Amino acid sequence: MREQLDQLAAAVVRHSDGLWSDSAVPRLTLVSLDGFVAPTDLLYEPMICFTADGSKRSIAGDLSWTIGRGDMFLNSVEMPVTATFEQLPYRSAVLHLDGRVLAELLLELDGPDPRTFPGPGGQVSAPMTPEIVDAVNRWVRLLDTPDDIGPLAARIEGEILYRLLGSPLGPLLHQLTLADSGAARVRAAARWICAHYAEPLTVDTIAAVAHMSTATLHRHFKAATGMSPLRFQKHLRLQEARRQLFSGDTTAAQAAEAVGYASATQFSREYRRAYGLPPAQDAARLRGRLANAPGA
Repeated sequence: MREQLDQLAAAVVRHSDGLWSDSAVPRLTLVSLDGFVAPTDLLYEPMICFTADGSKRSIAGDLSWTIGRGDMFLNSVEMPVTATFEQLPYRSAVLHLDGRVLAELLLELDGPDPRTFPGPGGQVSAPMTPEIVDAVNRWVRLLDTPDDIGPLAARIEGEILYRLLGSPLGPLLHQLTLADSGAARVRAAARWICAHYAEPLTVDTIAAVAHMSTATLHRHFKAATGMSPLRFQKHLRLQEARRQLFSGDTTAAQAAEAVGYASATQFSREYRRAYGLPPAQDAARLRGRLANAPGA
């Protein structure tokens, strides 16, 4: 399988134009990195990451995962994470999950639901099989022959999902199609917080969105994301404020207000606790790192 992984890594490099590259193949993103970058704030979506080379550690609240060469990782819920690329070069292909595509495949298979249900967590990882690497390889290499994308991309994506259903990722993939499970309610709550993070929120409000009691929501939400719902909201606020400070002329007070903080002092205190420096100093540090990066 070593040769297969080398081929997949080479295909990722051929079609990458930055750290994260969207592609002409629907639901395919390529990730390619050769040089050091500081730990990076990301918003994970429901997705599967197929790692061809290197390794990456992701932290979400009290949860963490390290995924290396030859591994695949399924995340089933939107959530803020901090990613550290630990081994370089790093190459991966990311499949963004579409619940309708997955549900249609399960209907076509017409098989019974698996009797082995996943635990309460929203993530699972496992080594790729040669068959999965081969299918992902063919999916990414469609970018070499763009005329083949229309006729073949959906078919190869279906093959990848079919093979994943028989893998350790299968039970969690099945769960993604259940409309009224506890996991589905947590996903709905997480999506709602992502859409309303700048607003004043209470646990009671979020529990009502999820159709859960506050105690049940807290237990299931933390198992899936590593955070309580309000801590999840705070991470979203701080990530967006950091992005605004880094990318524009926004002041700390303006960023605090934009993401929903009523107190600039509280914002600065929580920002420093999260990133190690006050907002303005952290933004300057990030710009300095970018300016000194190779090829900058």
